Amino acid sequence: MGRHGTIAGRKSAQDNKRAAIFTKYSRAIIIAAKAGGDPDYNASLKNAIDKAKGINMPNDKIDRAIKKGTGELEGETYETGSFEGYGPSGVAVIVDVLTDNKNRTTSAVKNAFDKSGGNMGVPGCVSYMFERKGVILIEKADGIEEDAIMEVGLEAGIEDLIDADEFFEVRTAPDDFLVAAEALRAAGYELAEADIEYIPNMESAPKSDADERALIKLIDTLEDNDDVQKVYTNCSVDLS
Repeated sequence: MGRHGTIAGRKSAQDNKRAAIFTKYSRAIIIAAKAGGDPDYNASLKNAIDKAKGINMPNDKIDRAIKKGTGELEGETYETGSFEGYGPSGVAVIVDVLTDNKNRTTSAVKNAFDKSGGNMGVPGCVSYMFERKGVILIEKADGIEEDAIMEVGLEAGIEDLIDADEFFEVRTAPDDFLVAAEALRAAGYELAEADIEYIPNMESAPKSDADERALIKLIDTLEDNDDVQKVYTNCSVDLS
């Protein structure tokens, strides 16, 4: 193929991955905008827009997604959902989706579980092993002090502040998440990530290297699906 062919192939793969990520964020904006297209009065929409801008999603794509959500432009009808199951070695997995065809998505998620040696279960089969928490990440930098974050956050209802390597991780109850995020932004903090997530309260680990590889493949397969928004596990091993 030659060097130029290799570069072209790599660029094409990167462009495809970038387009897939934009698709996921567009869908999140569409859903949030159904409650109103003005981010000043729709905190969920503001959060979705901030996340999209964080991956350098073009403004015209953001505007188009908002208009689809408010009905100004025609578009697909999406619904949220989640699937639960067990990956290799019984590691718990939760898959959040946003889809315009639930049958297609259900089939794809089930197939991913089956091919990994796991199995998709019924609602509630693993979610009891997790708690829903607002999670806000603030990147460590000169001038950013843990005590100062805590001072702002306590007034906004944060539950915990964790020193996590390159970030300070703020955790809140789901109902306090948007208030805490806005308070931290207003105090001048740039939020590297902000979302409501599943946090495991019971952990598990692959029993072999083969199961660990199969679990990584399961997660990769799910995350490559345009309908999948996020994948959570209670795996105690770093899979990155």
